Amino acid sequence: MGLSAKQLIFSAASVLVGGSMVLLLYPFIGLTGAAYVAVPCVAPIAMGGFYTYNGMDFYEYVRRKLYFLVNNKTLTYKSTEKAVTLHEFYKGKVMTCQENMIPKESYDNGRICITTENVQDTDLQKKQEFDAMKQKTKRILLISFCSVLIVVIMAAIFKLIQ
Repeated sequence: MGLSAKQLIFSAASVLVGGSMVLLLYPFIGLTGAAYVAVPCVAPIAMGGFYTYNGMDFYEYVRRKLYFLVNNKTLTYKSTEKAVTLHEFYKGKVMTCQENMIPKESYDNGRICITTENVQDTDLQKKQEFDAMKQKTKRILLISFCSVLIVVIMAAIFKLIQ
């Protein structure tokens, strides 16, 4: 039928797993409920045989996505120049900066303003924001998984009671 060996094997495996799940769950939660429970379990198996992205199969793609979701580190630029070096370079054109100034170079009448302390504070703030966003994403994923699990359990209990 034009399928490769890999696609045929994964198709057979997904039909076998999906059919057995529906047959096992049918007496407890009905045909529709069993199908809703089986589809999320069968979809990754079927995707393993058919889905490719940039030369990666489905499992390698998901593995890399999860790795970068969890282990991604913030990349920040840190200048290697010191204020003294820049002072020598611009021959006395470095001026002192005000407190809490946004770390950037600003040119005012030929003088340059550079703050190294504020750059470090901003890097720390960006890292804290990134870590907070990562924790929030993990919480959302955990809550989503738990809510789906609770709905499935409630459907099974409702079906058993009737």
